[in-house]
Amino acid sequence: MIRPNATKTISKNGLELIKKYEGLRLSAYKDPAGILTIGYGHTKTVKPGMVINEEMANLLLKIDLMDAENAVRELVDIELNQNQFDALVSLVFNIGRGNFARSTLLKKLNEGKILEAGEEFMKWTKARKPGGFKELPGLVKRRAEEKTLFLNTKC
Repeated sequence: MIRPNATKTISKNGLELIKKYEGLRLSAYKDPAGILTIGYGHTKTVKPGMVINEEMANLLLKIDLMDAENAVRELVDIELNQNQFDALVSLVFNIGRGNFARSTLLKKLNEGKILEAGEEFMKWTKARKPGGFKELPGLVKRRAEEKTLFLNTKC
């Protein structure tokens, strides 16, 4: 059986959304949650003191996006429009496949409850900090933009 979104890839619009909120940093740094990061939100192979160029940042982003796109393709059971796909890839890029797989957002989406799924974006505005989770203004803005994109049916 062919998955409903098997051939979808992130659009330029979706890519720009991710770049906007991840920002480009060519030297390794700790993000607001304390995770060592470089480039456009890359965390997997970064080492303290690491420095890259913009070309490498774009390559790491493409690699990381493959994971996020695959998660959306494999976990979402309904046909998505391009805006929905882009918004979900941005979300998964930021929260990870495991969190998305266990989310109420995915459950509601696979039940065909699009509006209810859209409301779930705003539940992902907190980051783990010492002493618990803290809402981050940047995540509030990002989720609001992802939600708006997700609910926008004009592609």
